[in-house]
Amino acid sequence: MQEQRDFRHKHFAHCESGVMSLMVSHHGLPLSEAMVFGLSSALMFAYIPFLKLGGMPLIAYRSRPKGIIRGLQKSLGIKMKMHTFSNPSKGMETLDALLQQGHVVGAQSSVFWLPYFPPEMRFHFNAHNLIIFGKEGNDYLISDPVFENSQRCAANDLKKARFVKGVMAPKGLIYYSLAVPNHIDYQRILPVVIKKNAKAMLKTPVPITGIRGIHALARSVTGLSGKDPRQARLFLGHIVRMQEEIGTGGAGFRFIYASFLQEAGRLLGDNHELERASHEMTAVGDQWREFALLAVTTIRKKKNEKMNFSALAEKLLHVADAEADVYQRLLDIHFT
Repeated sequence: MQEQRDFRHKHFAHCESGVMSLMVSHHGLPLSEAMVFGLSSALMFAYIPFLKLGGMPLIAYRSRPKGIIRGLQKSLGIKMKMHTFSNPSKGMETLDALLQQGHVVGAQSSVFWLPYFPPEMRFHFNAHNLIIFGKEGNDYLISDPVFENSQRCAANDLKKARFVKGVMAPKGLIYYSLAVPNHIDYQRILPVVIKKNAKAMLKTPVPITGIRGIHALARSVTGLSGKDPRQARLFLGHIVRMQEEIGTGGAGFRFIYASFLQEAGRLLGDNHELERASHEMTAVGDQWREFALLAVTTIRKKKNEKMNFSALAEKLLHVADAEADVYQRLLDIHFT
């Protein structure tokens, strides 16, 4: 079984948006990672205290796993097939058959069981996306968007990574394109996806998502003053890890979306309002990074030093206000 000789690996910031950029570009529709992310309306915030990850509340800065894949399908009319499997052997056989037919195949996997990840980068995150573009002997040829170069992975290791159990278990998920359009009507599509994403963040009725979700997290941070200091430190560390270490992180997604707004502005005829919104969203990303630094500084305080949770919560509220201003600006734009 041979690799797809015309497949070109590229390095991206985030796995799912990177995979979709690679996949549609391979099929003749070159899209940047930022454009993929924006067209799928994937920018989000959610604070879900009843859903645990490592014993801590789930905090998400983008749409749920597979949201970018499905969002891009819906926006562009891409036809794709998705398969999950209860039988791991059947899942590997189907993958081999698709590679033999000439497909490049997206797959969900666990970071922890992929041997090409350095040991210090491995953790139990089961929603990592990659592309498999060939097989040589017992090794699969992997295009993992978060690595600079393509990788090789032994069959048994890939099988373990695809069929790991636990939260967000991949269940052997694979997906591939059947039909990709060769043209995008940006004048029609971009205003729709921009307004949709802004409305989802600003006008959600759900109190733990969007801007309301950031406010909910701020209230939880304020409540840490009555908690055990060790637990408070663990919670703050969890927020920082979810923001800065899990995938692209919260600030990273804001920077990607800022790039999308800038690119969208050019495609719509140098739209100055989108350019301005892009700069403001970049500043929002900087504020998220400032919050992470403040949280780490708080965690590192000595045991006899008081931790200022009110200052952390206030910083989160400033971030929420800044994001809300960007979304309101986007909703106010009159596209022609």
